[in-house]
Amino acid sequence: MLIAALSLSRFRKRVNQTHRLPRSVMRILCISAQKPDSTGSGVYLAETVRSMIAQGHEVAVIAGIDRDDVPQLPAGAEFFPVRFRTDALPFPVCGMSDVMPYEATRYRDMTSDMVDAFRSAFAQRIREVLLAFKPDAVICHHLYLVCSVAAEVLDELAGENWSPGWVRSDSPSGKRPCPIWGISHSTDLRQLRNHTLERHRIFDAVRRLDGIMALHEAQKAEIVELFNVDPANVRVVGTGYNAHEFVPSPALRAANPLRVLYVGKLCRAKGVESLVRAFNLLPFDPETVELCLVGGYSDQEQYDRIVEVAKSCSFPVLFHGRVSQDDLVLAYNMSHVFVLPSFFEGLPLVTVEALASGCRAVVTELPGVRPWLETSLPGAPVAFVAPPTIVGTDTPVEEDLPAFEQRLADALADQLREAAKHPLHGTGFDTTAVSWDSLATRMVNLLH
Repeated sequence: MLIAALSLSRFRKRVNQTHRLPRSVMRILCISAQKPDSTGSGVYLAETVRSMIAQGHEVAVIAGIDRDDVPQLPAGAEFFPVRFRTDALPFPVCGMSDVMPYEATRYRDMTSDMVDAFRSAFAQRIREVLLAFKPDAVICHHLYLVCSVAAEVLDELAGENWSPGWVRSDSPSGKRPCPIWGISHSTDLRQLRNHTLERHRIFDAVRRLDGIMALHEAQKAEIVELFNVDPANVRVVGTGYNAHEFVPSPALRAANPLRVLYVGKLCRAKGVESLVRAFNLLPFDPETVELCLVGGYSDQEQYDRIVEVAKSCSFPVLFHGRVSQDDLVLAYNMSHVFVLPSFFEGLPLVTVEALASGCRAVVTELPGVRPWLETSLPGAPVAFVAPPTIVGTDTPVEEDLPAFEQRLADALADQLREAAKHPLHGTGFDTTAVSWDSLATRMVNLLH
């Protein structure tokens, strides 16, 4: 659904008319510095907001978008954008990854003037919405720059007068008018390890959060180590998928060719170039297997390199670009094996979506991913591939790539052979134990 920005004056009037909510119903403000309907963390925000609203909670969203963007957010969400490519913020929206599926500003490239403009614009918007919406809790996506802005605004409000009805007597945040939690999507941790932009200010703010949500245990350990916070203050919530949309439709699968599907950004850090090279190592007739790549790109040089490698591949390589949600559902259900050869990930929800749609899966064995999948979805038809040696956060050692690509090819071949036994049908694996609804419930329970 297309969501337009709501007038703050009309919004404040409506909130004042309905300020007293039942204790079981919360008013929640979700904040992200980047587009709320693109990338994995954007989907995470949008879908948890959808589930919170379905559970009866009132939700407002602050997010960064470009001047002419009209983002898609769930019906019932109140949206208050911070617009980039404007006089106040004369540069593209910032991206948590250095390579985004749309044109974005890299945090590492921001000047002090850009940072000041970013802080000023988000601080003004956050303060306005806090005073108008009077949330019971704030959730900041990414433990990064906008999280520090939100924490500082709440601290400033602690020293000011506000509506007495705003503060909940059981608030764990003391003098702040409401608690603030942050949730990591791993790209924030990568930014903090790769460069020093506003590092001390971000660290200070994160340490003063009322709580931190992590995707899995390995990420929790990294958060504790990086920020030196109490492990008891970091809670694992996991990820989810839309159990209403991502369902198997086995009639869409063909017996020949078998289809391998990749969904994500088309860039080197996602292992896409290695995936195409690994495909050339498959021990099958090129007419019996095809590779489908779904996703956008922002680095033209990296994308051109992937296209060049694909031209020399013996197997068909199909580039579908970014697709709609409906077309993504269709792509999963037309595929037999899903592959995610990334060199860096948080907790990739695309893997869960693929499993829910009846695909087998091949993924790199990155920290935290395998334990979470094996605990949350025991017996899932997933093959794990040891990644190459990684330098920094997502740069593979070149000498390790041929062996990695052979391991990837071997795992794909095994999964394709299994899929070929019943090519017209999905796996039938039950993923309903993991959904956005259950994730939203876990998140809200932490806020009470």
